[in-house]
Amino acid sequence: MHCHEFNVVLQEVPGEISLCFSISGCPLQCAGCHSPYLWKEQTGEKLTLKDFKAVLSQYKAFASCVLFMGGEWHSRELISMLKWAQGMGYKTCLYTGEEEVNPEILEHLTYLKTGPWIQELGGLSSQSTNQIFKEVKTNNILNHLFIPN
Repeated sequence: MHCHEFNVVLQEVPGEISLCFSISGCPLQCAGCHSPYLWKEQTGEKLTLKDFKAVLSQYKAFASCVLFMGGEWHSRELISMLKWAQGMGYKTCLYTGEEEVNPEILEHLTYLKTGPWIQELGGLSSQSTNQIFKEVKTNNILNHLFIPN
């Protein structure tokens, strides 16, 4: 699994300071995607479990959630990292353009964003979006947290 970029983000998971790993090799290639640089496989650096653990340790007192932008196509590696994050007390989140996610991945997620980007419907901040952001355990849809007042 290759990580194109790592950022600390504040908006993708409401109420959380998230460590965001953008994983390359996205097979969906949605029209109008805001991250087409993630389509090409193996761009960025190989994300090893050792490096992942180091980042999580570095930000432990600061961040509350670990977010993967994609990566579900590397389920074994992704699950390993999600388990490690949970073991360190982090909440976990996956942003995917898929409609459904492997149940083995789901059991290690706190939050999940599903649905492909469809430009005319907009993203999570749009009332008409096809995308869904939910808390996995309760299955509660939390899209309202993205809608501006």
